Parts: sequence; structure tokens; C-alpha cells
Amino acid sequence: MPHSLQNECCACDCHPVGAAGKTCNQTTGQCPCKDGVTGITCNRCAKGYQQSRSPIAPCIKIPIAPPTTPSSSTEEPSDCDSYCKASKGKLKINMKKYCKKDYAVQVHILKADKAGEWWKFTVNIISVYKQGESRIRRGDQFLWVRTKDVACKCPKIKPGKKYLLLGNDEDSPGQSGVVADKGSLVIQWRDTWARRLRKFQQREKKGKCKKP
Repeated sequence: MPHSLQNECCACDCHPVGAAGKTCNQTTGQCPCKDGVTGITCNRCAKGYQQSRSPIAPCIKIPIAPPTTPSSSTEEPSDCDSYCKASKGKLKINMKKYCKKDYAVQVHILKADKAGEWWKFTVNIISVYKQGESRIRRGDQFLWVRTKDVACKCPKIKPGKKYLLLGNDEDSPGQSGVVADKGSLVIQWRDTWARRLRKFQQREKKGKCKKP
């Protein structure tokens, strides 16, 4: 009897990663599956789950993107590489970049809302280091970014983060606010930049910024 039972267990063919054990139900042939795994031999992910690279949890729940998180709810278009170059690694700020842009502000991204072809970010402008004709003021404002720019991560913006934003004057789709696009510089804020930006501001007032 033990010998025949062993032969039956061998015939189970439970998946080495998807199954929680090697012994299956002798009546149905069903192997014990890990969470999110299905099939007689535990060889595929259940509905609502997707395959992961982890042998411990081979199937994980497919995340449902909240509507207010543009980076996760918008799929990256296939032509992003030709459309713009998403920033990789650490970006540096220098006088040349400062002079090329119409405005330079420190912003805290509070929330994001989809508005047609645009993402409307509610931001708190903490400091203004340079401003163009739009006369940016400190306090809560809207930051407008086109949907495709957000989808291609040009620029990459996440609610809850603070950024240094350098951009050019452009008419916003709303009544007020500033616009950022694929040509804008959006860099995660560092406190050490405040002093450097004040120096750039002083140099600009002395006419050090030469228009290209």
C-alpha cells in the first residue's frame, strides 16, 4: 500500500514554483497552490493576479491604479523615446540652465487631477528664484502638464514630493497657473540648492544671464 501511494504522488506533477507542496489530493489530483496560483498542477496565475519574479510569491495581485496618480494610471506610449528623453540619474543645476529658463521655483506637489488632455497638479510654491512675465507668486497654484508628457515621464512628477522646477512662460489651459512640458527641468528638491539659486538670482540681476 505505501508503495502504490508513493507512485500516485509522483504522478501529481505539481509545479515546482506554483505549488505549496508536492503531495496532491489523491481523489481529484489537485495540488496545493500558493496564494494567487491556480490550475490542477498550480501552473498559472489566478484571475486578478500577474506573474512575478519571486519564487516565494510567483503570482501577485494586479495593482489598481488610483485616478490621482498620473505616473501609474497612464500607460507609457510606445513612441516616448523619440518624443522626449526621460531624465535618468541625478540632474544638476547650473547657471547656464538657470539662464535658459523663464522661471525657477521650488514647488511641493499636493495632488493631481486629470483635466482632458492635461494633468492639473495642485502645488504649493515655496520659493520663487526667477520669474518671467507671468509673475509667479508663492502659495497654492496649479501646475499644468500635458498628458503625453506625464505618460512619457517628461517631466516625472509625483504627488507628495518637492521639486525644483525650471520652465518657460506658456499660456496655461486654465485661468491661472504655470505650465511645465518636456523641455522643463523638474528635479527632486535638495535643501543645499537654496543658497546656490540665490547666487544665480543675484547674478541675473547684475545682467549675467545672456540670452542665447
